[in-house]
Amino acid sequence: MSKIVLFVALTWLTGSPIVAIIVLLIIFYVLERRFIGLSPSIVKPLKRARKLSRLRQELRLSPHQTSAKLDMARIWIEQRKYTQAYELLLQITEVMSDSAEVRADLGICELKLGHLQQGEQSLQHALELNPRVKYGEPYLRLAEAWAEQDPHKAITYLQQFQSVNSSSCEAYYRLGQLYTQLDRKVDAREAYRATVELYRGLPRYKRRFERRWVVLAKLKGFA
Repeated sequence: MSKIVLFVALTWLTGSPIVAIIVLLIIFYVLERRFIGLSPSIVKPLKRARKLSRLRQELRLSPHQTSAKLDMARIWIEQRKYTQAYELLLQITEVMSDSAEVRADLGICELKLGHLQQGEQSLQHALELNPRVKYGEPYLRLAEAWAEQDPHKAITYLQQFQSVNSSSCEAYYRLGQLYTQLDRKVDAREAYRATVELYRGLPRYKRRFERRWVVLAKLKGFA
């Protein structure tokens, strides 16, 4: 009812039902981004494009600037341009061979490119250099990569991730997915419930980043 009242009010204010619908969609999008975060961001791609343009300019002036190359590789990972990112990260590892974060980025690209064994080795190397690198993200990406081929192995990686990062709702949600895949319905239900319970205990600043996993867990009908 409130949506209908809002629509009527906007139609009266704008003088056009089409404009009112557009305004409503913008309002709902902003609220969804602010409180849930399932829809894609419109602003992030624009920011990435601007930063990428600036980095290209920097590399034209200074082709061997490692920090600019690393920033560019990470933007490409965000854009899912894993081949370009991987080629750049190979160059960076020649200079920063002992960097756990660079090794982790390299391993993530290898996983995304379908090189599971190679990616696993790179990520394990990164974890040897720093067991808490990227707050345990290598474990999460390994679990994600092995979920289809070896769910039991994926569960082990998720459990390792939880030992490093105990405030991740994503880990419990993905654990629920794996248990569902293995037809362990009771364990899946408990994992989805744990997603919600963990979220409720998080500080407010952290909830915004974890909210989407709670929404997805509730959509499963178990939480």
